Amino acid sequence: MEKILVVDDDLGIQKQLKWSFAGYEVIFAEDRVSAIAQLRRFEPKVVTLDLGLPPDPANATEGMATLEEILELAPQTKVIVVTGNNDKKNALKAISLGAYDFYQKPIDSDTIQILVSRAMNLFNLEMENRHLAAVAPSMDKIIGQSEGILAASRKAERIAQTDISTLLLGESGTGKEVFARSIHEHSLRKDKAFVAINCASIPENLLESELFGYEKGAFTGANKTTPGKIETAQNGTLFLDEIGDMPIGLQAKMLRFLQERVIERVGGRSEIPVDIRVICATHRNLQSMVAEQTFREDLYYRIGEISIIIPPLRDRNNDVVLLARTFLVQYNDEFKTKIKGFSESAIKAMTQHKWPGNIRELQNKLKSAVIMAEGSHIQAEDLSLTVNDDILSIETLNLREVREQAESRAIRNAYQIAERNMSRTAELLGVTRPTLYSLIDKYHMDYIKTG
Repeated sequence: MEKILVVDDDLGIQKQLKWSFAGYEVIFAEDRVSAIAQLRRFEPKVVTLDLGLPPDPANATEGMATLEEILELAPQTKVIVVTGNNDKKNALKAISLGAYDFYQKPIDSDTIQILVSRAMNLFNLEMENRHLAAVAPSMDKIIGQSEGILAASRKAERIAQTDISTLLLGESGTGKEVFARSIHEHSLRKDKAFVAINCASIPENLLESELFGYEKGAFTGANKTTPGKIETAQNGTLFLDEIGDMPIGLQAKMLRFLQERVIERVGGRSEIPVDIRVICATHRNLQSMVAEQTFREDLYYRIGEISIIIPPLRDRNNDVVLLARTFLVQYNDEFKTKIKGFSESAIKAMTQHKWPGNIRELQNKLKSAVIMAEGSHIQAEDLSLTVNDDILSIETLNLREVREQAESRAIRNAYQIAERNMSRTAELLGVTRPTLYSLIDKYHMDYIKTG
């Protein structure tokens, strides 16, 4: 049975709360000393704390001191402070110190039951997240427990120790480079270089020399022979991000390198053998580009011996909260801040937001929030997000939304089972190919069609 510690010197309130919390094991304390003793002995997940404690019940000094000591000894404990009807100032101060929530007398059983239930659920969720983080999976840099991310992680783990050419598919900001680095770090080449290059960020006329290097005198300004990224990755891993943006003219030279495993520098005549693993990534629809003849079909099949679909953040259920807590620890250390967590409104806002920029957007909002937050917990407004309570109230009841979620999940699962073969995917789903494409467009699942 879950434990709740009630800290209050009023026997009448103790009896009322014991009746209200009939489904919990309720422990009582009447002052700071007994509260800390009970905290150490029973380790309750939730504490209700009256700020007006003896020896100074008319003021909140003793209650505040008790709150600080509880959070110092057990920072994960959810403390709900109970204040007088006109004592909002101290209630807000308690929140800034790290209390989970506050409640003003007189006590209403139904309301405080809801507060305690939410606090207990949040404690259990955080405890589960800490457990998952402690039991590191093989692909330990890939954070998440949603169905799609686990499927992608398992696939990455299985191919990590092979040299098979891998194509990572997903929207911008979904973490394709994190996947690529994780594959490299769990490969037999992990002690060698990991070299990344973004094909979209380098001007077309410079990309060839960046990749293949150049000989001295090959062009104006080539004052010395310079190895390219491919040579630099010798015996390691080359990550070609946004391969869909590679100019069509350079694709032929890239195909030859992948087939023959030799390169020629710009302006050079000798072949240089290279032994590297190649991982590519794109947010583009390569199949459509092949049909439009803007991407070579033979190169497409060469780089995509194995494809891994990385789902967008909006399709990853509660992973956004797990990711946010992981990044919070990182940013607290980076910016020397002491933010303890997220308010309930912040968690609701994060789970409601569609995250068009995916994990990169989440990281940017969190960095800003960690720096700008005034309290000990990040609020929804610190993230520049809003909470839509109407969405929460109908989320599991709206048949249209339930149907859309079920259909999009089925499409993702079938696509993974069919190894990105659209005809096989349609067959597994029991629909025609045109119907499948129509559903993909309807649910904005463009990352599926990139396969």
